[in-house]
Amino acid sequence: MKKIINDANLVEEQMIQGLVKANPDKLKKLNCGNVVIRAKKKEGKVALISGGGSGHEPAHGGYVGTGMLDAAVAGPVFTSPTPDQIYEGIKAVDAGMGVLMVVKNYTGDVMNFEMAAEMAQMEGISVESVVTNDDVAVEDSLYTVGQRGVAGTVFVHKIAGAKAETGASLSQVCELARRTAAQVRTMGAAIAPCTVPAAGQPGFSLGSDEMEVGIGIHGEPGTHREGLKPADAIAEELLEKILAGFELEGNDVAVLINGAGGTPLMELYIVNNHVQDVLKEKGISVYRTYVGNYMTSIEMQGFSISILKLDDEMKAMLDAPADTPAWKE
Repeated sequence: MKKIINDANLVEEQMIQGLVKANPDKLKKLNCGNVVIRAKKKEGKVALISGGGSGHEPAHGGYVGTGMLDAAVAGPVFTSPTPDQIYEGIKAVDAGMGVLMVVKNYTGDVMNFEMAAEMAQMEGISVESVVTNDDVAVEDSLYTVGQRGVAGTVFVHKIAGAKAETGASLSQVCELARRTAAQVRTMGAAIAPCTVPAAGQPGFSLGSDEMEVGIGIHGEPGTHREGLKPADAIAEELLEKILAGFELEGNDVAVLINGAGGTPLMELYIVNNHVQDVLKEKGISVYRTYVGNYMTSIEMQGFSISILKLDDEMKAMLDAPADTPAWKE
């Protein structure tokens, strides 16, 4: 294993410290594990907290800031943070208007965030949650009952975070977050796996002429393996599954071409080139497009496509200003 680290046991701690030191005007770290909060607490409004295992950078700490999250909790690589850490994050950001948890649909994340919410509710804090499950590749996996929460979760961070900034109530922010989560679909593919530092070896192996279709974000294999195809053909295969039964006529969409961590922007833009052409041919109007590393799998070489069906409120919240380490507009 070749990685630019000091100690596999210190990866998460040193990564979070480096993130905070790079953004001292935006972030600070709590003394209870790898919990990042806004440097200046948002007062009098609903707070948002998310998180999960490390290894998905810039998610989740990179989305803490104005217009998005108030706190992000980082567990070990691909492992959920503990309920105690999440609880401390909830307490730190609650400003009396309640807290919305954005949780990806992985068994450990769902269980630990629910336990933290119960602890906070016993302290009189109002807590709601939205569970994202945008991955259309699988119904169940090694880590999940139901569809996995993957890159489309970032749309929920942005739209719900913007809604909270307006001063909306917890129920209003929660309703929009759930509506957004229900209208986003994602699927990905990889041409090379990633290596968890503590494991020291790749999560699976691929031949030089193979690709894995339907990969998750935790280094787990996908739905099937097949011969490597040109970028346009891979994009078409993923879009076919994403768009199946997705009623998009008369609606605008947002598109996210998300890198898995080890894929050059050159290749992501090549994928986007064909995705845009396919959507145009199908009469689907693209309102906004995002290309880059938004929710990665360490250094996995691959990408995912997310399509979000928009309504007018979602558009307004996407357009709203945000200032975080990883999202600025």
